[in-house]
Amino acid sequence: MRPIALFLAVLSFAVAALAAADESHRVSMDKNLFTPKLLRVKPGATVEWVNDEKRTSHSVFFESEKLAESQRLFPGESWKRTFDKPGSYPYRCGPHPEMVGIIEVAP
Repeated sequence: MRPIALFLAVLSFAVAALAAADESHRVSMDKNLFTPKLLRVKPGATVEWVNDEKRTSHSVFFESEKLAESQRLFPGESWKRTFDKPGSYPYRCGPHPEMVGIIEVAP
């Protein structure tokens, strides 16, 4: 009986660890703002940016990383990125450079 209980305990911790690594988070793009402006996540988390505007398009641009800008996101559209490495990831909207945010990744 004890080996089964130990196995179940180990299995539950493994499932919890996998779930934490696969966390999803949402950033709203509305009124020319990213909300939340600062998002703290764990390594392995996926962030989804959703355009909640009624008429305006936005993008997500990690300029300091020299990554390509996301496609233009029209109302109701979204874009995702997974963050595997700890660090601070500032980003902005391509067509609206005053629209800024930061993703902080830490264990």
